[in-house]
Amino acid sequence: MAISLTERAADHVSRFIEKRGKGVGIRLGVRTTGCSGLAYKLEFVDQAVGEDLRFDSHGVAIFVDPKSLPYIDGTELDYTREGLNEGFKFQNPNVKSECGCGESFQV
Repeated sequence: MAISLTERAADHVSRFIEKRGKGVGIRLGVRTTGCSGLAYKLEFVDQAVGEDLRFDSHGVAIFVDPKSLPYIDGTELDYTREGLNEGFKFQNPNVKSECGCGESFQV
């Protein structure tokens, strides 16, 4: 079981945490929503929660709640720029289908 970041994503997260002036990493999870059923949720973590699982990638701590892990196990997070758009891109090997807008997915 593992969750990872590309080097580019880790650099982006590290810079943002430094700019915030606080934080110990990021939390990746899923929530029920959208037309396909699940959507990613990503937030900065100021303090780890006891039940969180921790993964380290390129010097960044990634926290995942145990209920989300089966849906995102093996996911790699990248940070991309395409034209004027930039943001995180989830490369999740568990995804069977995604909605047309790309906001939600099924496993």
